[in-house]
Amino acid sequence: MNFGFNDEQQEIKSTARQFLESRFKPDVVRELAEGGRYDDGLWKQICELGWPGIAIAEDDGGQGLGMIELVILSEELGYACAPTPFLSNAAAGLALVAAGSAEQQERYLPGCGSGEARGTVGIGPAGATSLPLVPDADGAEFIVLITGDQAMLVPASDAEIEVVDAIDTTRRYATVAVSAGEPLPGDVDAARDRISVALAAELTGVAQRAMDMSVAYAKERHQFERPIGAYQAVSHACAAMLYGVEEARSLTYYAAWAADAEPESLPMAAAMAKARASDAAWDVTKAAIQAHGGIGFTWEHDLHFLLKRARAGGQMYESASRHRERVAALAGMA
Repeated sequence: MNFGFNDEQQEIKSTARQFLESRFKPDVVRELAEGGRYDDGLWKQICELGWPGIAIAEDDGGQGLGMIELVILSEELGYACAPTPFLSNAAAGLALVAAGSAEQQERYLPGCGSGEARGTVGIGPAGATSLPLVPDADGAEFIVLITGDQAMLVPASDAEIEVVDAIDTTRRYATVAVSAGEPLPGDVDAARDRISVALAAELTGVAQRAMDMSVAYAKERHQFERPIGAYQAVSHACAAMLYGVEEARSLTYYAAWAADAEPESLPMAAAMAKARASDAAWDVTKAAIQAHGGIGFTWEHDLHFLLKRARAGGQMYESASRHRERVAALAGMA
C-alpha cells in the first residue's frame, strides 16, 4: 500500500482546497447556513469541475476515478463546511454503482455524475418505510433507501418528503416515507460501506478545520503576557485533537483504499472509519470551542457551524455506536 498521494491525487486536493477557500469563505458559509439554502451558481461551478462524477465510470458520464479521489474531495468539503448537496449525490452514485442494475445505472448515473439530476440516500433499520435525516431529499430526482440488507430506488416524486429543521443548517435534511420502489439487486453492503467512508472523510475534514482554528487561536491569544498555547491545559487539548484527527484520517483512507483494492477488508474498515470519524469530529469541535474560551460560545463565531455539522454527520448513515456494534460482530465478538 502506498501511503502517499500520487501526482493526480495531489492536484485534486490542491485544486479543491484553493477552489473551496475562494468560494466558501466564512461569510458565505454563514449566509447560506442562516438562509437554509444552497447557491446554485456555486453548485454549477462544482459540476463544471466534474466533482459529482469523480467515482462514476466514464461510460456512465463520470470521471472514472476511485474512492480515494472521492474521499479527498469529501474531506476538503468538510474542511470548508461547504453548504452543497455533494455528499448526498455522491452517496447516490456509490449506491447505484455498487448495487444498481444495468438499467438503473443507465437511467440515473449520467444525471448523478453531471450533478444535473441529483440523487440522495437514506439508511435505516430493516423493514423501515420512513427514514429521518435524509440529506437533500427535497432537491433530488431520486432517492435510494437502504434498510438492513435491502435497498430500493424511488423517484422523488413518488416519495413523501418533509423538510426538517436539523441542528446543522449547512445542509438540508428531510424525513422520507415511501410505500414501494424498485429493488436494487446488487451488493447493498458494499454500497452502504462506501457511503460510510465518504461521510467519514467529510467528518475528518470538519475535525481538521476545528483543530487548525484552535491551534491558530492558541498562538495569537495571550494571557498573562504568554500565548495561551503555552499553558498545558490548552496544549494538551490541542494534542488530543491531533490524535483524534489523524486516527480518523488513517482509518478513512485505509477504508477508501480497501474499497477499490481489497474489497474483502472493506466492511470492517468502513465501520471503523465511520465510528472513529464521528467521535473525532464531535470531540474535536467541542474541545475547539473550549480552547477559544468565551468567544467560542458566541453565535458570531464560526465554530458552531462545524460543531453542528459534526453532530449531524455523526448520526447520519448510522451512528458511531451502531458502527462499533458492526465491528464487534465482524470480529466475532457479538
